[in-house]
Amino acid sequence: MNYYNEIKNELINNEVYKKVKDISKNRSDLTTYYNVGKLLSEAGRHYGEGIIKKYSAKLTEELGKGYSTSNLKRMRQFYLLIQKGVAMPHQLSWTHINAILPLKNINEINYYIFICEHQNISYRELRLKIKNNEYERLDDKTKMMLIKKEEPKTEDLIKNPILIKNMYDTNDITEKMLGQLILEQLPSFLEELGACFSFIKNEYKIKIGDRYYYMDFLLFNYIDNRFVVLELKNTELKKEHFGQIKTYMNYIDKNIKTPDQNPTLGIILCKKDNKFIFEYVTGDNVIDREYALV
Repeated sequence: MNYYNEIKNELINNEVYKKVKDISKNRSDLTTYYNVGKLLSEAGRHYGEGIIKKYSAKLTEELGKGYSTSNLKRMRQFYLLIQKGVAMPHQLSWTHINAILPLKNINEINYYIFICEHQNISYRELRLKIKNNEYERLDDKTKMMLIKKEEPKTEDLIKNPILIKNMYDTNDITEKMLGQLILEQLPSFLEELGACFSFIKNEYKIKIGDRYYYMDFLLFNYIDNRFVVLELKNTELKKEHFGQIKTYMNYIDKNIKTPDQNPTLGIILCKKDNKFIFEYVTGDNVIDREYALV
């Protein structure tokens, strides 16, 4: 079998197809690169690893740029990844796949594919998520759900810790300073929380009896169709934090939530977690997360 001619024909046909049917060019790319990867894998078994460098030089001479040794190796890696059982949905572009290919952990790869598919994120957003080690900041329960292909809830995908860029000269910041940091980088903070969170108001005022109270942040998740109360704590998690946030959540549920909306979610964002406290005093729809200043 002439592997080189087969590879060359695959690449030429792909370029012709993309010019004729631009709307399907991404699918054509992935099919072509899979086929080329397969041929390169087979050629390597017959002629050794050096054959890729040889093919690269000939393809570059005959077809032009885009067929460097590293690019051909990526095509082979793409083929081998699919052979391991990794499914590539049509939403992923070749640039998305190139961001994922350097990862070694199959479960981590599957997570980022899941995020791309469900959140329709761009290549730059994907690169940032990988750079920020988003998968590593999921808890073990969520990772196991993804491995078992169970559908995680929105709160399961909220990272721990949540990264907040620190623009102050000190790490000893007050809750007010922490809230200001969040406001100054609100889009990236909401992205840290996960998909489909939107901002309603900070220091949201409510009246209970003859006293006014202020929620640190009131958010809304439009996929879950529910309000989200976010409370900031620059200390270790304490049991009284749960009583406070449950009061706010109950107020929202009784006075603001409509009958067609789901019960409010509460998030306590604290400096340090306390698993023992959380185990014994937590209630429904309350989660805690640490924050990390970066």
